[in-house]
Amino acid sequence: MRVVFLYAALLSLLFVGLSVRTLSLRRRLRIAIGDSGNTAMLRAMRVHANFAEYVPLALLTLYFVELSGAGRGLVHLLGLALLAGRVLHAYGVSQPDENYRFRVAGMALTFACLVAAGLRLLYAYGMGIAA
Repeated sequence: MRVVFLYAALLSLLFVGLSVRTLSLRRRLRIAIGDSGNTAMLRAMRVHANFAEYVPLALLTLYFVELSGAGRGLVHLLGLALLAGRVLHAYGVSQPDENYRFRVAGMALTFACLVAAGLRLLYAYGMGIAA
């Protein structure tokens, strides 16, 4: 069984949670589109959008890393970094009095996953490793 399936499942559930939170806030604040100048709405939208911007590529590269024959430990490490990064980022940006350490740590873990996966894929390509 593929390790990346676990992280795809967990991240999809987190994405739905962020979506429901954003939709619930829209309903409560009666904001049909945009943020209407509401900071809480803007923060919820950006958490949701940032997740949607980074996670698909990260999961795709993680899947390719696994297909390239990387060890399960590496795939788990990258998957955990991505998951933790997205949770930290979502928490940090969601706070009205934002503590930027959560946002920075979240993005650092997300970037670490992407960079490590990208480097592993370049290595696999250079070594002629095919899935």
